[in-house]
Amino acid sequence: MPEDKRTILVVEDEKPLMDAVKKKLELCGFYVVTARDVAQAMSYLEDLERVDLVWLDHYLLGKENGLDLVIKMKADDSKWKNIHIFVVSNTATPDKVQSYLHLGVDKYFTKADYRLDDIIKDINKVFD
Repeated sequence: MPEDKRTILVVEDEKPLMDAVKKKLELCGFYVVTARDVAQAMSYLEDLERVDLVWLDHYLLGKENGLDLVIKMKADDSKWKNIHIFVVSNTATPDKVQSYLHLGVDKYFTKADYRLDDIIKDINKVFD
């Protein structure tokens, strides 16, 4: 992992979308790792020296979803509780959005309502 680049963990089950997000983030100067389920995401969190932000979808491969990952990351005894989390999903029921925000995610984006460039602008604001 390059020392001079911010690291973003993209957790997304749709491979074509995950690949597009990864490529765009890399073009914007980020170091990007990808996961398609909670277990793989947790493995990266354990193994990487630093993760600066998690780009998270709600629906993931396997039995666990994005909320499960946020609960693990934001637990009181978690070493990852201060990592920024942007949820980018199309499952924007008011209850789900409130659940994520209540758990402490930075922002919830509905995929259909935001362009990739707009989300990346918000990511950059977090690091300014």
